[in-house]
Amino acid sequence: MAHIAHISLVVRDYDEALAFYVGKLGFTLVEDSYQPAQDKRWVTIRPPGTAAGATTILLARAATPEQEAFIGNQAGGRVFLFLATDDFARDHAAFSAAGVEWVRPPATYDYGTVAVFRDLYGTLWDLVQFADDR
Repeated sequence: MAHIAHISLVVRDYDEALAFYVGKLGFTLVEDSYQPAQDKRWVTIRPPGTAAGATTILLARAATPEQEAFIGNQAGGRVFLFLATDDFARDHAAFSAAGVEWVRPPATYDYGTVAVFRDLYGTLWDLVQFADDR
């Protein structure tokens, strides 16, 4: 069966992105290896507790001015990524304590509890605990 292996997230700098995603959000660093032929790093992360074979986020450093223009706005101002949790209150509190910027406060809907946060570049994320197995 086919599956999505990686989702590319364009970033300005590998280390500052790792400081946010690993340092503030607690993501797991899966791989960080230098690719000399292209003078770039292959940096992949995933949310904590995610299974080893699950989709990862590839932190892709912008290499051209055209790519730089999309840092923080890869979804045209909409929420780009959805981080599902099994304990909304725990993760919301941990992210808040780490200094994460909330764009929309927690709200409860038929589908679950959600709040929107902004990453270090402005990319919007949902932190969501679904009411059922969506």
